Amino acid sequence: MQMLMPEPQIFVERTLALIKPDVIDKEEEIEDLILRSGFLIIQKRKLQLSPEQCSNFYADQYGKLFFPNLTAYMSSGPLVAMVLARHCAVSYWKELLGPSNSIRARRTHPHSLRAIYGTDDLRNALHGSLSISSAEREIRFMFPQVILEPIPAGQNARDYLNLYVKPTLLAGLTALCKEKPADPMSWLADWLIEHNPNKPRLQHQITEEEHQ
Repeated sequence: MQMLMPEPQIFVERTLALIKPDVIDKEEEIEDLILRSGFLIIQKRKLQLSPEQCSNFYADQYGKLFFPNLTAYMSSGPLVAMVLARHCAVSYWKELLGPSNSIRARRTHPHSLRAIYGTDDLRNALHGSLSISSAEREIRFMFPQVILEPIPAGQNARDYLNLYVKPTLLAGLTALCKEKPADPMSWLADWLIEHNPNKPRLQHQITEEEHQ
């Protein structure tokens, strides 16, 4: 019976996380929980937003009754902005946060971050992007210099794996089998670094003779 292999995919997604001003003293504790939940913190900065910047960041909430209190709260002190990455980062981060109202979170999701660190509906300790598109917009807002390259998916991901990853990995595994080193993991890691097809190379070296 032929074994069906799953199609290759690249599982990487990014989302924005904010540690809000009222829990900034819990920064290290919250970051530890984030890392232990399987996220990678790929960018981080501490900053303080002006009320105008908060208004721009929460522009989709403009006109709601709580909007003035929200901008005042978010500009009341420094906050920590982080770009988190992992498989399905947006949905996993929202699940870890729990409901936006911290009082309700304590009833329905007592182990969520907002239940643990939040106070009420407004002061709910942490922010998370609602969707992939909002995550891209919010990351660009908090990290203006960031370059968000499109993540390969579907056929593009399969083409990338077949063209760049599989040939190099197959050659490395073949060399590993021939070499039979004492520490195969370290040997393979060194081999892949040495034979990285994307390693920058000088296209043309001008020698002294060529100048003459």
